[in-house]
Amino acid sequence: MDAETKAGKGVLGPRAAVVFALVLTLLLASLSGLVMLPAAQHLRSLQDGRQAEATLVAAGSGCFLGGCKVRFEAEGRTVVANLPVGSGHGENVAGERLTVRYREDDPQVVASQDDVGGGGPAAATVVFGAGAVLFLVMAVWASVHVRRQRRTEAG
Repeated sequence: MDAETKAGKGVLGPRAAVVFALVLTLLLASLSGLVMLPAAQHLRSLQDGRQAEATLVAAGSGCFLGGCKVRFEAEGRTVVANLPVGSGHGENVAGERLTVRYREDDPQVVASQDDVGGGGPAAATVVFGAGAVLFLVMAVWASVHVRRQRRTEAG
């Protein structure tokens, strides 16, 4: 079967498979190291922050991506702040009460008391990192396989 027939049937060539695996490796490694790990560290940094009772102003499925807002009192003034990436309040609805931790010097930096352990983003860091390693192994295996095929065909 020639390359055009294989391409027409949706089969990737060996080089395309290696490139695809490398792209997925880079994507997953980037998500792990550049997004989820800093999110987990940020959440953990608020463990010793000031505590306040807050009301969810905006909630929903976008909470894990940083789309939730809370309103709370900090040092005599009302603060409306976004919960950070990795927040686990997607099932909550606007108007619900929760406990938050915030930085004393900047009340806009806030996280839910339930999230300051950083568990969600830390787990995502591990999963994305493991996926990156898996696709890297696949890329190496595919590269070795392609080289062996070339040697067999040339030999």
